Amino acid sequence: MRRTSDPVALRGFTLIELITAMVLTGILAAAAAVFLRVPIAGYFDVARRTALTDIADLAVRRFSRDVQTALPNSVRVAGACTGLTPCYLEYLEVRTGGRYREQPAGSCPGGNSDELAINILDTCFRSLGAVPDLTSIVTGAAGDFLVVYNLGLGADSNAYVGGLGGNRSAITGVAAGAGPNPEDTIMFASHAFPLASPDRRFQVVSGPVTYVCIPSPLPGVGTLTRQWGYAISAGQGTPPVGGSSALLANGVTGCSFTYNPSVVALRNGIVSVRLELTQTDPAGTPERVTLFSQVHVSNVP
Repeated sequence: MRRTSDPVALRGFTLIELITAMVLTGILAAAAAVFLRVPIAGYFDVARRTALTDIADLAVRRFSRDVQTALPNSVRVAGACTGLTPCYLEYLEVRTGGRYREQPAGSCPGGNSDELAINILDTCFRSLGAVPDLTSIVTGAAGDFLVVYNLGLGADSNAYVGGLGGNRSAITGVAAGAGPNPEDTIMFASHAFPLASPDRRFQVVSGPVTYVCIPSPLPGVGTLTRQWGYAISAGQGTPPVGGSSALLANGVTGCSFTYNPSVVALRNGIVSVRLELTQTDPAGTPERVTLFSQVHVSNVP
């Protein structure tokens, strides 16, 4: 019987066997790396493209949804968006709207007649039927505005101009109607609206919104932002002054805004947006995603 102290029983690997095992393991690992490198790199490429596409798609969808709330004939574009030059798209955001009474049937609070007077100072009117989302209207000094028949042309039909002779007035109060066919009451700062709407339409505007795109060839520098809550101005601010802003996308290397106001007989316009996002891989190779979208906007005042 062999004792455990026998040198033969305690024998292990030789140095040559250990080196041989290490060499074979290295060869197998190198071969596996060759075969796995391409699919692993492809996976990271797809993940990077997917992330870029998701960012661009989310920004374009938000832009498209917002622009569809624009006051008819209020969209305006400025800037070239070439190189490092920014571009801007601005519109007046509609909160709600409806139709106003043309003939008097009673009186508003304060004794004024309940129809909307044209070319005569007025302070209130009753709607024909209920106004959607009436309770969402903000009244007071920092509240919403009443707009009637916005054509976007001239001082008397451009809601950006407002003031004496304009078609915009600050809303001072609202009151919900009662009964099966309620007629809501909207009160506003004393104003004489110069033009009547052929369809007796009115809109309630919450304020201006601007999309600001600042492209840059440098990775991660260019941005697309949304700005709101600033004062309405006759001239388009580039950029607007004040308000709040939110970043929608970074890494913007290219973008553009275009606006065709009369695609269908002055009734519908088309806003187009192109957005290019770029991200570099670990090797420094740029990965680009470009999205293009067109949005129909109603220009029926």
